Amino acid sequence: MDLSDLKEILRILEEQDITEFELEQDGVKLRVCRKSAHAPASAGAPAAAPAPLATAAAEAPAADVEADGTVVRSPIVGTFYRSPDPNSPPFVSVGDRVKVGQVLCIIEAMKLMNEIEAEFAGEVVKIHVENGQPVQYGDALFTVRPA
Repeated sequence: MDLSDLKEILRILEEQDITEFELEQDGVKLRVCRKSAHAPASAGAPAAAPAPLATAAAEAPAADVEADGTVVRSPIVGTFYRSPDPNSPPFVSVGDRVKVGQVLCIIEAMKLMNEIEAEFAGEVVKIHVENGQPVQYGDALFTVRPA
């Protein structure tokens, strides 16, 4: 299954308003769940818009603003890499200034290399993850002080 197959599956699921889907093919298991647009809101909680399906370039979880800067969080589950290959220098290091759209790291998920880009300009003040370490959705990757 390649990225175009995954995008096509997600497009069909969204068009057909399918809220849960599971596929196993060639030893790879894909499971997609999302909130239904027709699900009743729980008592005491405000109604929320239905969650969009995630794609390979999923939106990152909301960044946390801390005293040192803004925490950039992992948008997916996978393996964190600081450089494109073991013989290359890291994309960024502590003290580096980054621009919007600059690659900060790669997260490998299901044999796909996903570049995580800076959403704002600033200075890298902390790297929270070691190279080659597994990360979960929402894990802190970097702290960046906005410029």
